[in-house]
Amino acid sequence: MPIPRVADAGALIRLHESLLFQRAFPSSPGAIRQADRQLFSFARRIDRLRDTHVDLSPFEDPAVSGIAGTSLSAVFSYEVARQLFARYPRNLAIDWENYERQDKLGPVLRRLLPLVEEDWPVEAHVPFRDWIGAAKGQASELGWLLDGIAALPLDARGRSDLYDSLDLLLVWQIENAPASRSLLRLPLPKPYCHRKPLLRRADVSIERELAGPPLRLTRLSRPEAQKILGIILDSSAMRYRELYGFTHPDAARVIRADAGRGVQIFFFGVPPEWRLPLRAYHAGMFFKNGVPIGYVEVLSLFERAEVGFNLYYTFREGETAWVYARLLRLFRQVLGVTCFSVDPYQIGLENDEALDSGAFWFYRKLGFRPLDPAVAQLVGREERKMLRKPGYRSSRHTLEKLARSYILLESSACVPGVWDRFRVRNLALAVERARIADEPNPLRQLLRLAKDREPALDHLAAIVAATQGPDEVRYLHLLQRHARLRAAVLQLGS
Repeated sequence: MPIPRVADAGALIRLHESLLFQRAFPSSPGAIRQADRQLFSFARRIDRLRDTHVDLSPFEDPAVSGIAGTSLSAVFSYEVARQLFARYPRNLAIDWENYERQDKLGPVLRRLLPLVEEDWPVEAHVPFRDWIGAAKGQASELGWLLDGIAALPLDARGRSDLYDSLDLLLVWQIENAPASRSLLRLPLPKPYCHRKPLLRRADVSIERELAGPPLRLTRLSRPEAQKILGIILDSSAMRYRELYGFTHPDAARVIRADAGRGVQIFFFGVPPEWRLPLRAYHAGMFFKNGVPIGYVEVLSLFERAEVGFNLYYTFREGETAWVYARLLRLFRQVLGVTCFSVDPYQIGLENDEALDSGAFWFYRKLGFRPLDPAVAQLVGREERKMLRKPGYRSSRHTLEKLARSYILLESSACVPGVWDRFRVRNLALAVERARIADEPNPLRQLLRLAKDREPALDHLAAIVAATQGPDEVRYLHLLQRHARLRAAVLQLGS
């Protein structure tokens, strides 16, 4: 089939996203080949648009960025910038043309170039780029800066904070690299083709999924893990997104879960030096027929998990509810959690994307309930309107009100209502207010505070040790066996 010419940026973007959806949710092997053939041509298509002086700025929109042949400018964290530069040294550079915070370079460069203090801070309009040029030799400007910060006598967090203080704008020329959204694929021995209509939300039961058989899990070797973590970082960065777990992954323990229907989930925690003080942290990305379609973040304490679920815009019509339910099954299986919480941001609080997609009703129809009584009353009124008026949709103003509350889903294994008033921030503030001067470890502080509420608490040393163990899963499982500690923590956090 000949590849049609498209001379408009908007039309070319729509074609790209349609082809990418077809590649992830094909109806036949032929549909996969057709989608790939056209997607592999996109760098040439972009070059043709560039030659005709078409405005390419629409390709930098976060919903569609990362198409082969395009570029993007973004402020990346130190860890992400280092990893991207290590893999794409010729494609990543400082975006001097658009970087408007050069005044921030002085405090950083004085650590690398002592003589810069003859220029800064006593002169106006210091030519920082000339200073870098005089020192970098054959290295690139960005490479010299990253290497210089890496050599400073600072710990990992100190180096990260120093670089991040620059708000340094980088330009990434994606070109026809395999990392582009057009070309990024994981190899699959056999694709899953949809010969029947896609599963709808009405076809999905969270309770049934949680009670289903365990998913097949495989722990990746370190080389396999490093490769998939690089793909995950690329996929996220080209969409201007950084997730804590993608920036600081534990490469020693990456698991692959085969969820079925062509979906693979790669799931991992963070190493001890990057763990949170109280909650266990895990993150993951999920792929459909080898194409990355979204990511997830899970913060767990006892049997409660806060889940941040993000499906990329292109795939919103592709069995979203089923994928979400399989993720919850994975968390139940690996982490032992049975109560799932969603932050208001995920459903629209100061989040236009979630409001536009009607995220609240996605969760509500899967069984989530709001914790705020006023929001619960509003939900009841809206649902009665839906029964009276087929096709009724909540207004944007109403969706904004619905997004003011946390929402919660409890499986049949969870006691209803016990986590309704709990907030981890309340717990952390309680520990902070009762700060114990001779105990710097926040978890030990919490345990001593909890012991004041439950004097019979014992066997807690293993819980503290587990936070520095090879995997936070053991930490969670130990918490889940300690009913007295759970009661004290619930009281403190509620």
